Amino acid sequence: MITSRRLDASTHSSFDAHEQVVHFNDTALGLDAIIAVHNTHLGPSLGGCRIYPYAHFDDALYDVLRLSRGMTYKSALAGLPLGGGKAVIIGDPRSIKSHDFMARFGEAVESMGGAYITAEDVGSSEEDMISISSTTTYVAGLPQTDPASDGVAGNPSPVTAYGVYCGLKACVKHVFGSSDLKGRKVAIQGLGAVGYALAQYLTKEEARIFVADIHPAVLERAKSEFGSLLTIGDVSSIHTLDVDIFAPCALGAGLNDRTIPEIKAKIIGGAANNQLAEAHHDRLLVERGILYAPDYAINSGGITSVGYEYFDRTGRNPYPYPLTRTRMNDHVEGIAKTLEKIFSLAKSEGIGTGAAANQLAEKIFKAAPSSAQVRIEASNA
Repeated sequence: MITSRRLDASTHSSFDAHEQVVHFNDTALGLDAIIAVHNTHLGPSLGGCRIYPYAHFDDALYDVLRLSRGMTYKSALAGLPLGGGKAVIIGDPRSIKSHDFMARFGEAVESMGGAYITAEDVGSSEEDMISISSTTTYVAGLPQTDPASDGVAGNPSPVTAYGVYCGLKACVKHVFGSSDLKGRKVAIQGLGAVGYALAQYLTKEEARIFVADIHPAVLERAKSEFGSLLTIGDVSSIHTLDVDIFAPCALGAGLNDRTIPEIKAKIIGGAANNQLAEAHHDRLLVERGILYAPDYAINSGGITSVGYEYFDRTGRNPYPYPLTRTRMNDHVEGIAKTLEKIFSLAKSEGIGTGAAANQLAEKIFKAAPSSAQVRIEASNA
């Protein structure tokens, strides 16, 4: 049996006016989860379910608060009528998961009454979303059931990678004058589903990639697939390599007082969330002459993918066009233009790109509900 209690996180350093923070527990199944809803001004909150063996409960709370806030900013900049939310489950995903376990988590999602929609994240998969969908309809990232369809369902990781790839091309053009990636050196920290797919996009353009991951098997697979374009690096020092681009694709807070002075790359852009450990690190990157693509701007392909899938499956299309994969990819390619706006604002105001991205996002989600949200509410009536 699942139990729940609202957490008073108002004094937490990462609270930032969250609307709801709820702790769920089922001792029989070992479920220990937190769902955080940051903001629903633009629509219901949508964000992935991260399963990770946090050492302490406070570590999980810190992560879910930062991640859910980031989803608000991400959806706003991505032009999605969605708010920001996130879930974390404490435990090792390789041992704790089962159909019943994930279905019970689905009950937790259902109890939120539609304020939170879950999807894949670190440690969770399409198969887990199927299990979750047995107990709630508030789930996205479900697989495509019709192979012949031009639908938008399925694992969002490849779409996230495509968005990062498009964003990196925009960054390279901004710094070097051309978006051509041939011969460019890219250090990828983390070869999970997104990092690996990003490596595939980059090597197709003959970029040279330097990769690091804690799992030897994925490194062996990469060595076999990418051949001479690949160099394997060390997880603890991959950020220090003399490359053009550093792409963080693992966990957050990797850009900090220790690592930033060691970075030689001219560009930082990757799929990891909350890459800046603290807000002042945005300015530190400017001082070092490094172009930072704000994480929630460049990695928004995934939320666009699951958003489109959810809108399509539930018949709540907020856009004046059909929700096809082609349309979705066009939407994701808009990341490049969003980054150009961020870079332009940062330059004109003499601020970091992270601060510029925040300004643009806040103008969107702090305003009155958008016409897109009005259309969603009307379709629910």
